[in-house]
Amino acid sequence: MMAALEFPPLPGELLHQEPLARYTTWRVGGPARDFYRPVDAGDLALFLQQLPADEPLLWLGLGSNLLVRDGGFPGAVVAMQGGLADIHIEGERVRAGAGAACAKVARVAARAGLTGAAFLAGIPGTLGGALAMNAGAFGGETWERVVEVTTIDRAGQLRTRRPADFGIAYREVHGPQGEWFVATTLQLQAGDVASEQARIRELLARRGETQPTGQPSAGSTFRNPPGDHAARLIEAAGLKGHRIGGAEVSPKHANFIINTGDARAADIEALIGHVQQVVEQRFGVRLQPEVHIVGVPA
Repeated sequence: MMAALEFPPLPGELLHQEPLARYTTWRVGGPARDFYRPVDAGDLALFLQQLPADEPLLWLGLGSNLLVRDGGFPGAVVAMQGGLADIHIEGERVRAGAGAACAKVARVAARAGLTGAAFLAGIPGTLGGALAMNAGAFGGETWERVVEVTTIDRAGQLRTRRPADFGIAYREVHGPQGEWFVATTLQLQAGDVASEQARIRELLARRGETQPTGQPSAGSTFRNPPGDHAARLIEAAGLKGHRIGGAEVSPKHANFIINTGDARAADIEALIGHVQQVVEQRFGVRLQPEVHIVGVPA
């Protein structure tokens, strides 16, 4: 059992040995040694200032795009969901906290008669996670809309940064070391409320038809290789429906690995490795995981 750190009284919610399976969309993962949910950026700054400089730190949104190993995370987890989630309309711009769900940002923008954020409805995570990996869906990418971001470092210092401060690519964002996103401003355009809301419904319907949205997964497991699609390669390798323990390559969409009900993180990680090995043997392409794998084995 990992020993929890000692903290002075803090605003927000501080838990110890908190099972992360409760907070990940795969529904797997061991405990976090320390688990903190801030109410606002001030709480978050106080918490970060208490951490030892070498303390492992994990930022958790909706728990999609993340595989936590069965032994848990031997450090501090900052849970953004429920805090830092304010969304404000400022003319043709949306200012939102990193804890805001991407789908909610899309809905709020549409209700305000703003277009350009509908694609966010297809991203099953928070805006902070979308910023961290330049998440995209239905042909749109997060950083195409970013005007500025607010970051925080381990000393609790907030900074405003522009897109030029980051290296942005397909599902990759590289920025100043030791800083994390707490808010962003997105540039949108004025449009028709009804048509934008209809577009969101259309995109969500398409997602439901093509993806296993009713089963625990982490979204797309692998990045698309240049000029191809991971799902096509996995299906062509005959891996749809392949199982290891309770983990299965979705029969509905080959780039989704689902928890059939009793999967362990180890099953999912083993299946990821198996898919990589088979696809590379068949096609000479090494698929790169889109999901982040963290923590220690059981």
